Amino acid sequence: MSEVAKEIQGICLRLLARREHSQKELLDKLALRGFDKDDALPVIDELAEQGWQDDLRYAESYARFRIRKGYGPIRVGYELLQNGIAAFDLEGIVKEEAGSWMGLMEQVYSKKYTDDTVLDRNEWAKRSRFLLHRGFSGAMISALFDELNIRFL
Repeated sequence: MSEVAKEIQGICLRLLARREHSQKELLDKLALRGFDKDDALPVIDELAEQGWQDDLRYAESYARFRIRKGYGPIRVGYELLQNGIAAFDLEGIVKEEAGSWMGLMEQVYSKKYTDDTVLDRNEWAKRSRFLLHRGFSGAMISALFDELNIRFL
């Protein structure tokens, strides 16, 4: 193993000792430190073969963290995509953490807002934007408002 490869491996192991990283994250961090992608990729692949780095394990860890923070499927999926994870099933994790996306959204909503059932347009739009920003779809938000009997004037 070359000196550059040993240095890359050391950096990667230090990063992975702190928390899980996707391959893309490791490549990006190494690029910021001036390492060539062609030098880094074989080292990262070797770490993956040895079990030090695993994109699936990273995706599960990251999804659990974000779901616990109250983020919805659109936001979590997008963030995973940004970190190099193209397809990942979030349903099993959300069932373990919150029961369902609707249950999670209701928890997030109830934590932030009171039980008002009649809202003016501005307040209704503000609450909808909050949930949209958290990563819940418009259809999910409408279903939540219907379930909680929230109407606007």
